[in-house]
Amino acid sequence: MKICKGCGIQLQDVEKKELGYTPKMESDYCQRCFRIRNYNDVVISMKQGISSNEVFAKIEKLPALILWVVDLFDFEAHMMKGIHRHFLHKDIVLVATKRDLLPDTLQDTKIANFIMERLKVFGIQIKGLVICGDLAKHAYDDHNHSVEEVLKAIAFHRQGRDVAIVGMANAGKSTLLNALLGKKDLTTSYYPGTTLEVNKIQMEDYLLYDTPGITRYDSLLTFIEDSKLKVVIPLHQIKPKVYQLRRNQTLSVGGLIRLDLIGCEKVSCVGYFSNQLPFHRSKQEQGDALWKQHMHGMLSPCMDDKFEDMKSYTFHQFQEKTDIVIHGVGWFTISGKFDQGKIYVNNKISVTFRKAMI
Repeated sequence: MKICKGCGIQLQDVEKKELGYTPKMESDYCQRCFRIRNYNDVVISMKQGISSNEVFAKIEKLPALILWVVDLFDFEAHMMKGIHRHFLHKDIVLVATKRDLLPDTLQDTKIANFIMERLKVFGIQIKGLVICGDLAKHAYDDHNHSVEEVLKAIAFHRQGRDVAIVGMANAGKSTLLNALLGKKDLTTSYYPGTTLEVNKIQMEDYLLYDTPGITRYDSLLTFIEDSKLKVVIPLHQIKPKVYQLRRNQTLSVGGLIRLDLIGCEKVSCVGYFSNQLPFHRSKQEQGDALWKQHMHGMLSPCMDDKFEDMKSYTFHQFQEKTDIVIHGVGWFTISGKFDQGKIYVNNKISVTFRKAMI
């Protein structure tokens, strides 16, 4: 049996429209990986096609240290609730990726404190924590601090065991693995569901397991069209959008998110989203008319056919600076006095309110 070096699926040359197809069995990669690697074109989308229960079941059987990879920018959507239930008696080291998307002024110590506070909320305990940045651009530099720290954590916590790299889809697992290996064999992309099977890789004296990403069924990335992912997923450091708001205001992020704030008194609102997503500010009284008239036009990209299809969350004055996190796409940080707020998103997407990260 020959497997694809990129995604771990078994290669076959019979069914062209099925996973694992390759026109040449001597190839190292399936056609799907070849298209992703060379043309950034996903011929078969697997954003919702990988069974999370099957992935958990395979990982549970491995006598391995768990290297849990979490996207810092999309932290809330990458929390695996009940991870201790799935990985009972296993040691977990959390590797926080994509730190380079966040502002340089944000200190790693503050990020670490934020992570530990959020894990406490979820009742999750870990043995170690590594914060990584620059894996995508400079992973193969002679001295990449992030890679060195991950290797140190593995050496300290492994204790003779193999290592399984796990996490939600699009967390950066394969990118991290390629960095640890010092080569680019594994297929990486911004398409969730790139890795399809548990991929076993021999290290010097232990095995590394690359595993399929766990599907999150309340994340925007799981449901938005593949063609829009390159606009939604940030590839460069975020440039925060800062607004000082008074009275009644509406902020729109493309046609994906609408935030209404009523009765603002010197409210500060900062948006942390992909630099490719357009922002629009308007008076709240004109918000409905704006969305009905310009959705799919000026207000793009969209997931819904019309504004009325979106669900809303109503909230009131916060006691402290607060993040409103839209799973899979980014967050607003709000401070100051206001009477009422409402945020609109696609009805499949979750919104989390948390103490501000930044």
